[in-house]
Parts: sequence; C-alpha cells; structure tokens
Amino acid sequence: MKVVIIGGVAGGATAAARIRRLDEQAEIVVFERSGYVSYANCGLPYYIGGVIKDPKELTLQTPESFFSRFRVHMKVRHEVTAIDPARKIVSVKNLQTGEEFEESYDKLLLSPGAKPTRPRLPGTGIDRLFTLRTVEDTFAIHRYVKTQKPRSAVLAGGGFIGLELAENLRELGIEVTIVQRPRQLMNPFDPDMAALIHAEMRGHGVRLMLGHTVEGFEDDKEGVRVLLKDEDPLTADLVVLAIGVTPDTRLAKEAGLSLGIKDSILVNDRMETSAPDIYAVGDAVQVKHFVTGTDALISLAGPANRQGRIAADNICGGDNRYPGSQGSSVIKVFDMTAAVTGINEAAAKRAGISADAVILSPMSHAGYYPGGRLMTMKVVFEKETGRLLGAQIVGYEGVDKRIDVLATAIHAGFTAEQLADLDLAYAPPYSSAKDPVNMAGFMIENISGGLLKQFRLEELADLPEDGSVTRLDVRTEWEYGHGHIDGFLNIPVDELRERLSEIDPEKPVYVICQSGLRSYIACRILAGSGYTCYNFSGGFRFYDAVINDRRLIEAAHACGMDR
Repeated sequence: MKVVIIGGVAGGATAAARIRRLDEQAEIVVFERSGYVSYANCGLPYYIGGVIKDPKELTLQTPESFFSRFRVHMKVRHEVTAIDPARKIVSVKNLQTGEEFEESYDKLLLSPGAKPTRPRLPGTGIDRLFTLRTVEDTFAIHRYVKTQKPRSAVLAGGGFIGLELAENLRELGIEVTIVQRPRQLMNPFDPDMAALIHAEMRGHGVRLMLGHTVEGFEDDKEGVRVLLKDEDPLTADLVVLAIGVTPDTRLAKEAGLSLGIKDSILVNDRMETSAPDIYAVGDAVQVKHFVTGTDALISLAGPANRQGRIAADNICGGDNRYPGSQGSSVIKVFDMTAAVTGINEAAAKRAGISADAVILSPMSHAGYYPGGRLMTMKVVFEKETGRLLGAQIVGYEGVDKRIDVLATAIHAGFTAEQLADLDLAYAPPYSSAKDPVNMAGFMIENISGGLLKQFRLEELADLPEDGSVTRLDVRTEWEYGHGHIDGFLNIPVDELRERLSEIDPEKPVYVICQSGLRSYIACRILAGSGYTCYNFSGGFRFYDAVINDRRLIEAAHACGMDR
C-alpha cells in the first residue's frame, strides 16, 4: 500500500507515524510546501517574544529524524499543485528546483491546514504588515523586531494568536494596540467572562479598540497607517493580521471534492471525503460540534492530531470514528490563564438550546494554605435536562485542571448536577475538600432542586423601580462603602436575622454579596423566614468587572466619535 499525505504539522505528521506503526510495509510519502514538516504552531509567538530562545525548539521532527525513526519520506518545499482522483495521481512541484512530477497513491490524506485570513482590503501587501501561521512567518516577524526595533504594533484580531503575540510584544517593551470588530476578545468566551481577560490585557498596557473595523492600510515614512471605519487612523511600526484562518482547500475544490462551510472539506466520521480512498483531517475539514451536533470549523491542534490518528487507522483497514470537536482550549494571558470547553451561552442561544449558567469565584486551593488565588468559573447547562453544555474559567493556578475535568464530564455525557458527585483529588496546596468543580455542581443542584433562585447581570436593569421589590447587599459596611449598586440596602449577612424587620416580607428580595456565597446564605435565612429570595449570580466583584469593562468600551467609542 502506498499512502501520500499532503501537509505535515499536526494531522499529517501524526497520521504518517500512526500508519507506520500499523503497517511496516506501507510506502508513505509526505509533501509539505513549507520548509518544516512538524513544528509547534502554538509556540510561535513565544519565540518572537524570546521565551523560546532556540528556533530549533520549534521543530518537533525533521525530515531526517522522521525517516530515521519511521522510514517515512518527508518531502519539504514540495507543493502539490493538483489531485486527479480518477487516476489516483497528485501533481507535485519541487519549490527549490522547479521540477514538476506526478506521484501515484493507493490512499491519499489531505492535511493542508488553514491559511491566515487576508481580507480584501487596500494595502495588505505592504512590507511591514505580517501574518503569523508558519515558522517562516515567525522568523520574518522575529527578524523585523530584532533589526528594526519597532516601538509600536497594531494587531488586527483578538483571538488566540492576537493575545499571545500581544503579550510577547509587550514583554519586549513594544506599545501594542489590538483592533477587533466584535466588542470583545476571544469569541469562545461570553462577553461577561471576556471582560476579565480585557482587564488583564489593559493592566499590562495593551490598548484595546473593541468594536472597531479595519478598512485598509497605508505605508508611509512614519509607519503603517491602519485605516478604521468612522475613526482616525492608527499609525504603528508593525502590523500583524490575526483575524482568523480560512481552510486551505483549493486542491480539494479543484479536484471536485464536496465542500462545506467556508469551503472546508466535507468528511464523514471516518475522516473520508466524497472521493474514494481520499481522507482529510485538521483545520481544513468541517466537523460536527460534539455538544450541539451542528457543523463547525474548529482549528485546534488537539482535534487535528486525533483526526490524523483516526484517518490512519481507517487507511490501514480499521474502523475508527471521530465523535466531533468540543473546542477545549486554554491560553496564557500575562499572569492569568483563560480556558474554555463546549459552548458558551451565546452559542447555545444560536443553536436554539434553552441554557442557564452559574458563576462562581472559588479559590484555587484551600483558603488556609498560603498562595491561593481566585478564579472565576462559568458553567453552562441546559435548563430542561441539566445537560452540561460548556464552561469558561479565568484565573491563575488550577484553571487548566478544572477545565479538563469539565471537558471530560461533558464528553462523558454528565449532567451538571453530577459534578457534585465527582471524587476529585484533594490536598491543601492543590485544591479544597469541595473542589471548584464540585461547587459548581452543588450550585446547579440547588437551582434544579428549587432550593435556590438566581438572577443574572442582564436581568438587573429589568428589576422594577416602583418599590415592589427589595434590593439587598449583605456584604460588610466597609465593602459596601467601597462600592455598591445604587438602590441596594446594606444589611451584613451576620446581622440579617436580627434585622429582618427592616425587610418587607411581602416583597421579593434580590440579594448580592461579593462572590455569591454570603448572598446564598442570606437567601436561605430569608427563605426560612417566609421570604421569596433571588441570589445574584457572580456577586459584586463580577458585576463590577463587567460593568467597568462596558464603560471603558463605550468611552472609547465616544472619544472616537468626538474626534
């Protein structure tokens, strides 16, 4: 059996190694048009910032090491220019010599990945405008930073690459501005959770221009002018387009393979395309979202690796199936960590799922053990069934651990209430006897069982102003004095039982504290005395962070409109 693979990196290289492990006699040829067949995409920004110092560390395998270990022929700087499914032939061009030739195959695997989205805007071809996707891109930016020593940079796009590059450029002392059309960074997060990421970015000197549209670029002697819709242009020494990626599927399209959203390659759960003996994996393929079952494009290294393994199994006569992508991801944001899995509330709404969420702010480990840090968790679940839909966490230590537990629970089909039953490891330096994941389960269990009613930030503005409800803040007088929501009466929770006479028992009571814990205790006190009570999800700390972020975004737009 002869297997030809187009594209290395995650999916293609994984498939090649797996095929060899399954079939020692197979002839395996990989064509990669770049100079690197297996490299660490996710490490590229950290080489630019100097965290990774040796460029060789970015290369996971070389053609020589791959051949030595697996006897796989890795042909770098070879571009496949056409596929003929009927003849089972690919046309190849050696980019170093210009030689063109044909290569036959029994099985063909497409792993072309995705290319940086380059909008049709004027000026995208100027010298000081870069994209970051390949090792070659990385070296180009690194060389420019070292030789030209830019003082300022504009990053168009606020996704994973944009944030990681912003951090690394800031660590080099470069002034960084992120311009993003949506009014938030990191679209996998809901806007309220993204507010915490915004605060961390601003706290490290990154300027955020959210809700602004780039309309083009101009090169002049002062730098690159970034043209904005209805705004004065920005000028920077360096500009990087990081607005996303587009499936690189020209070959598949010209070969007549069936395509999906954004011209991605359609595959079944065996990673088979519409053409016999042709498989496809990675960022170029359309997959099913594991939670919603809807068509999706999810460009992450983990799914690409798993798809490569599944395709390899099936190429070698197996019957392995891909269950869909869940979108689990984590990112370092300066001193913080942000992680997500499944879908957020906005995605649930688009999918027609009736969802609710709990927001909590637990410590990373036992409070009595030194060094604990707060994290903010948002766990999304289906109202009717309690099915876990997704989770978002922003914090410090322990964020990655909790998101992986929640990702596993979603994949296993757990209900949100079952989180309360998980038997998780505990020692004071690492967790609490009630792990944050357990706490989320307890909260959802209370809501599902009718023990607790909550109200969310988006409902706050809808509370009646006619005196028909009571707003209650149960923090200490000191906390209340250092910031509170207008209209909320302050009665500390520890004084509540003695001061119930100050609260009208005929009116529903809406309660807030700093994190949601004391207000929950207050609600139980009130409910035990015959009151109808609602607990504010997330607490004042969360409210303050989100509202402050919204004000900053609005102020930035107002300044722009005034110019």
